Amino acid sequence: MDTFFIILNVLVLLALLGVLVWMQKKHISFTKRVFAGLGFGLVYGAILQYAYGSGSEVITKSVDWFNIAGNGYVRLLQMVVIPLIMVSIFSAIMNLKGRQNLGKISVSIIAVLLITTAIAASVSIVTSLSFDLKAIEIQSGEKEQAQGLKMEERLGTVQDMTIPQQVLEFIPSNPFEDMTGVRRTSTLAVVIFSAFIGVAVLGLDRKKPEQAQTFRKLIDAVYAVVMRIVALVLRLTPYGILALITKVVATTNPDEILKLIKFVLASYVALLVMFVIHLILLALFGYNPVTYVKKVLPTLVFAFTSRSSAATIPLNVETQTKKLGVSDGIANLSATLGATIGQNGCAGIYPAMLAVMIAPTVGIDPTSWDFILTLILVVTVSSFGVAGVGGGATFASLIVLSTMNLPVALAGLLISVEPLIDMGRTALNVNDSITAGLISGKVLKENDHDVFNDRGLDLDATARS
Repeated sequence: MDTFFIILNVLVLLALLGVLVWMQKKHISFTKRVFAGLGFGLVYGAILQYAYGSGSEVITKSVDWFNIAGNGYVRLLQMVVIPLIMVSIFSAIMNLKGRQNLGKISVSIIAVLLITTAIAASVSIVTSLSFDLKAIEIQSGEKEQAQGLKMEERLGTVQDMTIPQQVLEFIPSNPFEDMTGVRRTSTLAVVIFSAFIGVAVLGLDRKKPEQAQTFRKLIDAVYAVVMRIVALVLRLTPYGILALITKVVATTNPDEILKLIKFVLASYVALLVMFVIHLILLALFGYNPVTYVKKVLPTLVFAFTSRSSAATIPLNVETQTKKLGVSDGIANLSATLGATIGQNGCAGIYPAMLAVMIAPTVGIDPTSWDFILTLILVVTVSSFGVAGVGGGATFASLIVLSTMNLPVALAGLLISVEPLIDMGRTALNVNDSITAGLISGKVLKENDHDVFNDRGLDLDATARS
């Protein structure tokens, strides 16, 4: 009998995907189709959970089929991330006027990312204290205890590394190995390797201009091909979001959320406050927040459902360049660096909130200025090299908690609501990288306000090109 219901559930999802196909054929805008996929997924996921229960075998096996559309889409985006990063940075640097411009762009983007991370940590501390969050009040079951032990095991690999050793992790020794994403710092290592190649071509312009021009033509051709692949994959966004959000809603246990409702609420209050701060910063630099929100929503929705800053890089770059008027160089650098440095959600809000919750269990007053200032500094510095994929927040919290001499096992108490919170954290991470791109473009006078103010732009135009 279970097989019948599994087949039925899959057929319903296929029918909903068919509706999205019909909407595309009717030339309904990309944004509307993205939100239609989100809405369909929320409703269908809730129906599945009500009908079968989040932990039922029918749900588990149905979701296994849903993953072909959902996780398959995320994998396709991950497939193009490294090639896109490499050719984009090659192209961006080779078209700069000189090394000084590259330095200005990089410093500006990293400065915005780190400053906003420090602000995010401050917001998280205030929110945690306001909600009076305490780890000692959270009950632990077998699943939470197992997660705590797992985090303690992972701590060994972090604790044994000094700060200089962690810095060395950013430098690629085998860039081809890093292209496979074997390390948590692989993406940043690929960025550094690509930047070296771009700078080398700038130097080749003076000594061997013919070879430099030949390489430029090759990269331009490869860049065109990669961007075409990106455009083809982006067409699948509404379908991927439908499957991803259906899975999240259908498999989330409401009882577990209710047990930790105060932590979930505090997390989303901090995330929303930080999002508003991003909008205020953009307004201070002359950008209309309302126009901005309308244009980035599809990208943030995908980041929310996929829970991967790295997988969102292609859509992030596309949104910045085609909708917001950010130059190619700044857009590629901000999207890439923002997926590995200064993640406001995963490396800012989450570790700071855990530290405030756990501090009282070892007799530390989380309201003392020594603790607060040290925590903000540690969170900001440790935000370098946090992987923009699932588990990045866990790694960031390990670094912060161990540096602050706090027990890391207690962080395992939140495993049951981790996916729900991670969606909001990822969306904030991506929003911060876009904010860094816009602010840097404004500061360096490389942004196109005409593109930003054109409300009619749509990613479909790029996908059809």
